[in-house]
Amino acid sequence: MKNLPQKIRSRKLNSRVDLTAMVSVSFLLIIFFMVTIELRKSKIMDLNLPYYDPKWDDAIVCGSGTENRTITVLLDDNNEIVTYSGLLFYTTKAPKKLSYGKDGIRKELRIRKKNILEYSASMGKPMNGPIVIIKPSKKSNFKNLVDILDEIAIAKIEAYVIVNDFTPEESKLLASN
Repeated sequence: MKNLPQKIRSRKLNSRVDLTAMVSVSFLLIIFFMVTIELRKSKIMDLNLPYYDPKWDDAIVCGSGTENRTITVLLDDNNEIVTYSGLLFYTTKAPKKLSYGKDGIRKELRIRKKNILEYSASMGKPMNGPIVIIKPSKKSNFKNLVDILDEIAIAKIEAYVIVNDFTPEESKLLASN
């Protein structure tokens, strides 16, 4: 029996799989998805609109009390702002021509907001703040619109609306400036 060939057993090698490449690929995928998700997040500004009461035909009705809360901002060319309170044909103060910045429209918005909140509190409605109506003219540029939205955000005014309709009186007012 000794002459018979003996079975030669093969040596089993340790089978180890190198996972370095797979770990690298998975980290790259994780980083890729994290970056794409971060870039996909929308970067927008909140837009708060005034409450619409359907029993009124217009947002601003003479004698409804809303005209005491409205501030209309007309944007014209050359970074000019014309503002008035209430209705143009029913206002007690003449329209003001202002500039952008802390001594211009921002100061005016803060003063008007303070006065409106005091008036609303005296009428028993302390949460009725100002409503700003922004009317960019065709001559104004997009930067002016963004700047006025920034000023409104700085002044912490919660209700504003952007309207592109001009009354004939407002068109005459812009033409005279």
